[in-house]
Amino acid sequence: VQLVESGGGLVQPGGSLRLSCAASGFTFSNYVMRWYRQAPGKERELVAGISSAGSSTNYADSVKGRFTISRDNAKNTVYLQVNSLKPEDTAVYYCNAHRSIDYWGQGTQVTVSS
Repeated sequence: VQLVESGGGLVQPGGSLRLSCAASGFTFSNYVMRWYRQAPGKERELVAGISSAGSSTNYADSVKGRFTISRDNAKNTVYLQVNSLKPEDTAVYYCNAHRSIDYWGQGTQVTVSS
């Protein structure tokens, strides 16, 4: 089982990134997919989630209207479009696959700074 995140980087406030998470080794379309983030000294928090078919999404209040989660089950990939970035969005972003068990990626760093 592998979850490999990519797309992180250094961006100025107000900028955008598109995070990707490529999955392999399990039946991707059967799993709820989530993005979490963890800032230095803080607990990991749920940012966004999407149902297995992609018909339902949910977001943390802090990112509503700025972040969009989507998935492509044909490509076994989940995305997180992050817009209007703020310094407080700086964190390591983790991809999570959830069903009866959880799988995690290694994370991708997002740094928002001028």
